[in-house]
Amino acid sequence: MGLSEEYAGQDGSLRRTLLDASLEVFAERGYTDAGLTEIAARCGIPVGSLFQHYGGKRGLYLALWEEFREEQERRTAATLTAERNRGVEDPVALFVAGARAYLEGAWDNRRLGRLLVEDDGPAGFDALRRQWDRAWVRRNARLLEIDERRRAGRVRVSVLTTVIGGTARELGDCGDETEAREIVDEVCGILIHLSAPPG
Repeated sequence: MGLSEEYAGQDGSLRRTLLDASLEVFAERGYTDAGLTEIAARCGIPVGSLFQHYGGKRGLYLALWEEFREEQERRTAATLTAERNRGVEDPVALFVAGARAYLEGAWDNRRLGRLLVEDDGPAGFDALRRQWDRAWVRRNARLLEIDERRRAGRVRVSVLTTVIGGTARELGDCGDETEAREIVDEVCGILIHLSAPPG
């Protein structure tokens, strides 16, 4: 291994350590009350190193959000690919499979998910979250083959996406995996009924 590869590995390891420590501190204290000094101390590094990698508390929070978002998108895309490879073509079946994957990811990453739905985030985060939510609605509309340019179609996809988002928040408060699975199964059944084309 060359020197640059070794440095990159150490750098990646430090970044992972910083993100893990920031998640712990944000989860314990909330974003507003979280201190960079405490995050750096949990990592055993000077605060300056934290700034060098993430530029401060906002950068750490946004990196956690980006990581959660990317993992959820990867998980959902992999599920949809697997379903299509099995020959599934029905838009509702694909949508519900994707929703299930998303909700299972929300359960698996519930600590981070719970943090990201709180109202205690950095300035401007709500606008970023709304922008991502709009993109999520558009992806769901394409998956369900619904014309979101029509108000009725847009509203239907928005309602379905809101159901998934609300359920993801509820999963953060589940007591155990059995309860989480029951909720996911129940909501997927509801989504099947709500997704059916009108008429």
